[in-house]
Amino acid sequence: MKALKHFTRLTLLLFVFGLTSCSDDDDGTPPPEQTVTIVDAAQATAELSTLVSALQKADESPNNDLVATLDGEGSFTVFAPTNQAFNDLLAQLDGFDSLDDFSSQQLQDLLAVILTYHVVGEAALSSDLSNGMSLTTVQGSTLQVSTEGGVFIQDATDVPAEVTSADIEVSNGVVHIIDKVLLPQAILDELADIILVPITDLAIGNENLENLVAALTAANGDLPTVLRGNGPFTVLAPTDEAFETFLDGAALTDVPVDVLTNVLLNHVISGEVTSEDLTGLGSGYTSTLATGAGDQNVSLFFNTSDGVTFNGVSSVVTPDVKALNGIVHVVDAVIDIPNIVDHAVANPGLSSLVGALTDGGNTTFTDLLSNEEELFTVFAPGNDAFSAFTNPNTNDLNDILSNHVVVGAAAFSSDLTNSYVNTAAEYAADENLSLYINTDDGVTLNGTSSVVMADIVASNGVIHTVDAVIDLPTVVTFAAADPNFSTLVQALTELTPSTDFVSVLSAQDGAGSDPFTVFAPTNAAFDALASIPAEADLIPILQHHVVAGANVRSGDLSDGATATTLEGDMITINLPGTGDNIADITDGAGNTGIGIDAVDVQAINGVIHVVDTVLIPDTTN
Repeated sequence: MKALKHFTRLTLLLFVFGLTSCSDDDDGTPPPEQTVTIVDAAQATAELSTLVSALQKADESPNNDLVATLDGEGSFTVFAPTNQAFNDLLAQLDGFDSLDDFSSQQLQDLLAVILTYHVVGEAALSSDLSNGMSLTTVQGSTLQVSTEGGVFIQDATDVPAEVTSADIEVSNGVVHIIDKVLLPQAILDELADIILVPITDLAIGNENLENLVAALTAANGDLPTVLRGNGPFTVLAPTDEAFETFLDGAALTDVPVDVLTNVLLNHVISGEVTSEDLTGLGSGYTSTLATGAGDQNVSLFFNTSDGVTFNGVSSVVTPDVKALNGIVHVVDAVIDIPNIVDHAVANPGLSSLVGALTDGGNTTFTDLLSNEEELFTVFAPGNDAFSAFTNPNTNDLNDILSNHVVVGAAAFSSDLTNSYVNTAAEYAADENLSLYINTDDGVTLNGTSSVVMADIVASNGVIHTVDAVIDLPTVVTFAAADPNFSTLVQALTELTPSTDFVSVLSAQDGAGSDPFTVFAPTNAAFDALASIPAEADLIPILQHHVVAGANVRSGDLSDGATATTLEGDMITINLPGTGDNIADITDGAGNTGIGIDAVDVQAINGVIHVVDTVLIPDTTN
């Protein structure tokens, strides 16, 4: 009989909701009238399945009999929360993942209080509801009705529920489907310790974060709204004392709005990051919502070797304060937007670099890299890189450090290609050394140093940490590093073993025939030869590409200029070059139109210009 009752109810419900049809019996007699209750309607509506489960869970307490009440006689209005509304409520309760977590009689009774707050003791269609109306629920609390822009039911929270489907009439009342579980004040008081609120509201309710709330409002009117959004966010919330130290007697209104906004965004991380997550990682970088060089998100260094610290200036004093849309860690200092120097100082893995930069009270580099009016790309050697560096050429350490800095650009990893850039190191006044970047397999620099961590974003540039100190390059360094010169390197080494070209062309500081001006033929230039000559003929050819005792840059070239090569013959420069050539060369054998394709690859002992044809000396002399 019980099964038959459910069958007949289901048939009638399908009819009520337009899913089937009902006709007279074959003898013309109408079927007996059936009743559809509030419970029947909920059971037949897929998006109310969690409500049905909640009623059953509440009834596990002997104090409650909600299903029988709503299935029996009476006249009720029920505001029925959707499944998603219940999911939102569970997300708002710390430690509650499902209705099964209402496991004790006390919690089941609380659930019953919540559910009866959705029931009014008389039937009211939407046409009976008016703006400002108060409705008394069966458990004695009131609900407020708003009809502005729809139909909204206001509970004891700040956010009303909206009626999404109205006027489902049943035998014992009417059901209105809503998008939020309604909560009375008694429940808010009872669950105060576990109910989660948005991050902004959490801050507002914390008497030690009043300055943060004031700063959020003063900086950007949208920020409080953003931090009430879906998230999830991780917020590093400075205490009132932290803000007082940061302001140093100034008022919030003294800080430009854009600056204050960016500083506050530097305390917000997208996603939920717990102290356990950070401790598991040990140390490293994440990104905040603040904007740094190149409009990239600013990097934030965390270290858990002694508590949890950020950028070496701010420590967590209260971790893992859960909010509805994320998590809050209360910190003891405001974290300003870091520049290049700030990042280097904060990371203990760069302590050797910082020590070298500031050795003997040197402020040249800290002054340079703290300049907010300029952009920098810094290739920063880690401590292990410094430990392994022996400075074989006894180059000045300041010059070596300068060779890790590119001035005038923040070059992120996505911007890097196989190319030459100039560093802050100088060969002579206004002649900066070149740095060869290769991205064929990761990012390598001058063929000796690889990027191990890219894109540490600062206010005035970007840092890439590298695994080796980048010594001052010689012309040999560039030939070996650039794959376009692999045939030239083979010719200078394997194919000419009787001549130590590497030692000759590595001389610097006047120790040999340096400086050199090298006209370096590409692989394609060698490929254009019928064959590479034997050693006896190859040696003078290679010598014919080198001018000793002069660092001749493109700006020093003039039409008709001549130079004597190591081989003894002269070459002649012709300006302007033909076609796409920067300049043309006439070699010792009288071959003309040899193109210079690239110029001024500057080394510490000379300069390289790239040519598209192998130069041939005069073989008749």
